[in-house]
Amino acid sequence: MTPVQVTTALKTLVSIRQPVFLWGAPGVGKSQVVAQVAADLGCSLRDIRAVLLDPVDLRGLPRLDGGRAVWCPPAFLPDESAPERGILFLDELNAAPPLVQAACYQLILDRAIGDYRLPDGWAIVAAGNREKDRAVAYRMPSALANRMVHLDFEASLDDWLAWAQDAGIRPEVCAFLRFRPKLLHDFDAQTTDKAFASPRSWEFVSRVLDAGPESSVEYELYQGTVGAGAAAEFMGFLSVWRGLPTVDAILEAPGAAPVPEEPAALYATCEALSLRAGEETMDALAEYAQRLPAEFGVLLMRDAVCQNTEVVHTPAFTRWARQNADVLL
Repeated sequence: MTPVQVTTALKTLVSIRQPVFLWGAPGVGKSQVVAQVAADLGCSLRDIRAVLLDPVDLRGLPRLDGGRAVWCPPAFLPDESAPERGILFLDELNAAPPLVQAACYQLILDRAIGDYRLPDGWAIVAAGNREKDRAVAYRMPSALANRMVHLDFEASLDDWLAWAQDAGIRPEVCAFLRFRPKLLHDFDAQTTDKAFASPRSWEFVSRVLDAGPESSVEYELYQGTVGAGAAAEFMGFLSVWRGLPTVDAILEAPGAAPVPEEPAALYATCEALSLRAGEETMDALAEYAQRLPAEFGVLLMRDAVCQNTEVVHTPAFTRWARQNADVLL
């Protein structure tokens, strides 16, 4: 399932308080999606790393009450003082030792451990890596697996790009991944390489770019983030990106500004121009889009609309859409 589909499914399952487990390769964004669902639903989120727990941690500690032992539940479990609605997120659950997973049986199915009761408005979501990914993971006991709905999480370029626009991801990173979509998540469980391309590591690349690295170490930084192959391709793309005419130059003379011939340069140009979409720039964007190869003209205008939906009401956009009706159908 794509992240958007997972988000929709989680909202349904959380609403009926059905426990669910997200399966996915390292770095695809499972934790971020759960956090986004909690934010969308206005729920509190308790993020618990199950791998850090001991079997007795969920039960808590005993204290004496009238000569009898009473169990005090841990503070990380929500009680009556917690918000009315929330998600208890057991991340990396299948990386926890079998005894810890067994301690979760009653919590997940019965919403209780001993005398502790999970508040009615709280749902349980768990996540972990797949065994085939060579991440730290134990085989999930069938008794625990049968207590949850299981969703397979796959990376999606369209979903990631939509997220990237709001997350401030660098435009050159987005443009590169449009050009090389297979590198969004390039994970091989058989390799011994420590760094590999994933939605999470491309976010790191964007942060490295924000820092303005010295050219003498730039490749090494990207290699240590997304791996040697992806880093080499990205460096080649950056050389194209940095040699493009400026966005201001294109907007000033859209009819005379050069049109790149290489696909990498076209992707880069469309990405950069779309970020400037607005009512005051649409005449220039539409004129330049008309000079691009048809598929790249559509890409530019589609991204412009994603960036600023108000541009669809401009005469320039209407004129361009009419002129390109045969491509849009």
